[in-house]
Amino acid sequence: MPLFAIHCIDKPASGDLRAATRPTHLEYLERVGDRLLVAGPLLDEEGRPIGSLLIIDFDDRKAAIQFAADDPYALAGLFASVAVTAWRQVLPK
Repeated sequence: MPLFAIHCIDKPASGDLRAATRPTHLEYLERVGDRLLVAGPLLDEEGRPIGSLLIIDFDDRKAAIQFAADDPYALAGLFASVAVTAWRQVLPK
C-alpha cells in the first residue's frame, strides 16, 4: 500500500477549537492502528499548533482524501487548507 502525507493548516485564531476537538481527533487516528507512520501538530515559532501532519498507509489517494475529510478536526471546520500527497520513505531504511 502507498503512503500518503496529509498536511493541514489551521484557520487563524483557532486554538480553542483545536483544543476542544483534540480528544476526538486522537481517537480517530488511533483507529488506523499501525498503518499510521507518524502524526503530530505543525508549530509556529512560539511552539503553538498551527496545523497537522500525518503520514498514513492507505489503499489509494481516494481513501486518504476521504480519511482527511472525515477527521474530526476537518468536520469541526478547523482547517484553512488540506493537502493529500503520495509520499515515499527513503530514510531511515
